[in-house]
Amino acid sequence: MTFVESPVTRAPRERLDRRDIRTLALAALGGALEFYDFVVFVFFAIPLGHLFFPPGTAGWLAQLQVFGIFAAGYLARPLGGIVMAHYGDKLGRKKMFTLSVFLMAVPTLGIGLLPVYAQVGMLAPLLLLVLRVVQGIAVGGEVPGAWVFVAEHVPAQRIGFACASLTSGLTAGILIGSLVAAAIHRELTPAAVLDYGWRLPFLVGGVFGFFAVWLRRWLSETPVFEAMHARKELARGLPLRQVFERHLAGVLVSMLVTWMLTAAIVVMILMTPTLAQSVFHIEPARAFLGNNAASFALALGCLFFGWLADRTGHARALLAGAIGLLLCSYALYVDLRAGGVHFVALYALTGFSVGVTGVVPTLMVLAFPPAVRFSGLSFSYNIAYALFGGLTPPLIGLLVERFGVLAPAHYVAFTAVIGIGVAGWSIATSRDASRRA
Repeated sequence: MTFVESPVTRAPRERLDRRDIRTLALAALGGALEFYDFVVFVFFAIPLGHLFFPPGTAGWLAQLQVFGIFAAGYLARPLGGIVMAHYGDKLGRKKMFTLSVFLMAVPTLGIGLLPVYAQVGMLAPLLLLVLRVVQGIAVGGEVPGAWVFVAEHVPAQRIGFACASLTSGLTAGILIGSLVAAAIHRELTPAAVLDYGWRLPFLVGGVFGFFAVWLRRWLSETPVFEAMHARKELARGLPLRQVFERHLAGVLVSMLVTWMLTAAIVVMILMTPTLAQSVFHIEPARAFLGNNAASFALALGCLFFGWLADRTGHARALLAGAIGLLLCSYALYVDLRAGGVHFVALYALTGFSVGVTGVVPTLMVLAFPPAVRFSGLSFSYNIAYALFGGLTPPLIGLLVERFGVLAPAHYVAFTAVIGIGVAGWSIATSRDASRRA
């Protein structure tokens, strides 16, 4: 498998122009608002565990059940991703890009209005599960569609930075969620959070989502898709069938690097604030302060590794970032085990290392030709995220219970080794191709 941009359609320019920058900014802002809607759930896992399950449920079990509902959103991602990608390859990227954010806004608003267990019994967690599944369907189309959208708007030499800037925008959504959670826990008493405070981030998120829908009306269809449509080069039949017949190597590599991405984001960014409180007894305000620092550093890290990918190649950037992720993950959790003296600083450094995830979409975009790019990328990413991202929260809970407090770091380090292997294979493949040329 070779990672090359198809000559179809790419304008002969090397720099980002004003339209590119506008497109990247609007796409990243809309993505941030939508991803906030998807991830804010995990920041309120503890109050949701108290409110949506029977009184007297053991704390660890209630948290595990909430993580299970959180995971259901990941398990639903392939459905939205595969369907939206099919029509994105057939009808255009922009239409699906707008639909996905609308489908996210509605259930987010709905979660903020849900009755709790004390009011409707077991119907409460069932309704929470249904709305979480709809969120998963929406984000399944949003994330791969966003990467394809920005990659096809910019010069080929800037795909790394374009995909990373979008990823940085998505991670900014995590930062927004963390800031909102920190503010609510700081300003409200624990009783007030359980009474009404937990609803606020979801109600705000619903409004954010509809604002993102409005923002995307200013975006235009990608030049790559318009050129393919004009030349009648769109995929015939089922685009996904062509992916299976001709691009299985791209699917495999994309799924492997997505595994690393899920571990880095889900464990290090989304779950660590909760684990810091429940396992290491870090006070909530400090846990979310660390997460704020890590999320901000993550957004910067994505931009750095995207820039590095354009300068040195995506494989070398992936190699450097995966090594950094492995080292920083252990440093953070070893410090937490020792009492968390350097928690905030090490969490920020770890967040920056998680920025290696900004390289992953570049690799996946270049693994598939434009005619089936959306379908190939979406299938690979969403199936891997459903499998690995969906199982990670409950798995980490069980691993910590059985193997000790360093289990999260062991898991992330294992996936970083996979990323190192993919990077090494890609570098070796490129060298072989150069020699044959």
